[in-house]
Amino acid sequence: MTAPTTTTARKGGRWIERWDPEDETFWRETGRRTATRNLVFSILSEHIGFSLWSLWSVMVLFMGPEYGVDPAGKFFLVAIPTLVGGVLRVPYTFAVARFGGRNWTVISAALLLVPAVAAAVVMEPGTSYTTFLVVAALTGVGGGNFASSMTNINSFYPLREKGWALGLNAGGGNIGVPVIQLVALLVIGTAGAAHPRIVLAVYIPLVVVAAVLAALFMDNLAPVRNDTGAAREAARDPHTWIMALLYVGTFGSFIGYSFAFGLVLQNQFDRTPLQAASLTFIGPLLGSLIRPVGGRLADTYGGARITLVNFAAMAAATLVVVYASAQRSLGIFLTGFIALFVLSGLGNGSTYKMIPGIFQAKAVARGLAGEEAAAYGRRLSGAAMGLIGAVGALGGLGINLAFREAFLTAHSGTPAFVSFLAYYALCSAVTWAVYLRGGRAAVPSDEAGTRAPGTPGTPGTHEPRAQRQPAYADV
Repeated sequence: MTAPTTTTARKGGRWIERWDPEDETFWRETGRRTATRNLVFSILSEHIGFSLWSLWSVMVLFMGPEYGVDPAGKFFLVAIPTLVGGVLRVPYTFAVARFGGRNWTVISAALLLVPAVAAAVVMEPGTSYTTFLVVAALTGVGGGNFASSMTNINSFYPLREKGWALGLNAGGGNIGVPVIQLVALLVIGTAGAAHPRIVLAVYIPLVVVAAVLAALFMDNLAPVRNDTGAAREAARDPHTWIMALLYVGTFGSFIGYSFAFGLVLQNQFDRTPLQAASLTFIGPLLGSLIRPVGGRLADTYGGARITLVNFAAMAAATLVVVYASAQRSLGIFLTGFIALFVLSGLGNGSTYKMIPGIFQAKAVARGLAGEEAAAYGRRLSGAAMGLIGAVGALGGLGINLAFREAFLTAHSGTPAFVSFLAYYALCSAVTWAVYLRGGRAAVPSDEAGTRAPGTPGTPGTHEPRAQRQPAYADV
């Protein structure tokens, strides 16, 4: 019997009391339509969040010599929002269950007004560097939006469609980075680099629109509850941290390169702000657009396979960038760097698809089946996503700090790219060893002898190894 989507008004918003996306009849008759509506407005809110999160990647293009901030200071300025955004992703993940997905989307969207208005106030020569750092840190709230949005949409979709849905949600959010860069290009090209407040005049009304539309058209899922036990279990699971390592390589690269691209062009190839702005948006745009494709490919061929190939390609593209840096060839450099953006976007989609698949495989290995296995997978993957997303965002901090150090010591980004190359090689090796070697991974520690607490079965019962060892090749 199909469970209806019963919507009631309680706790200050629209609440759906029953939700079972794994039931194909329910999904076909009512679930898909409701999930799609929530996905659309989730994308809009997350898009504005990403734009404000990356605000200072364009504000630094307006900061000429009269601002008194050197290149190293600018790299640090764009790194601060990634740090704050990464840290906020953990509480934002739990806020969905605490307040409801729709309610928290409204709150988190409205919070974007704080960094936007603050930037409009301080963006002028003579403002202290410390003030700029504080205001840049405020934009970290835009990075937190990603975690709550992804956790919310993960609950709406069945496992068989999570890769595509999460890819669309994240890709639509990611594209906020190149969009604000295009807005900045338009402002610099028409009004000039002395008018950064025009960018804020565009985005402040958009923040209000996103919050209002979320309030009018999104829903809260009553079955979604905060589960501190799930959070602790996800934090103890080695796969959470393995996937965090991989996500640093994909999303960390995307957001780090997005924030740093314009500064790298200005300092590596002596581009003017207008010249840098005219090129900066291309990579983030392509990387954002291809993220859903990464999710779809992962749905079809397995996330681990796509992720492995992707990291190998990212290493190859990095070699191209290193060569171009040594030769000071802007054309080859742009080719390699834009390829890195595209591949980071593709990898974002495939790695995020792996997360629910991994915990679903663990549920099956523990003897669970049907809705029981799906519920276990949703419970653990939702908790893990917040941690993985937070660590992945901190990868952007690492990239900007690496560029800062490289330009301080070598006056070139080449040393930073060499370190990124080593990291991609590590990610390739880890993906193969853990998720693809022989089609299986090593038995997680909590499955080595007994069942994990809270799972069916008699404590201390030993099952045949083949039943206890999850197969991850198709995650």
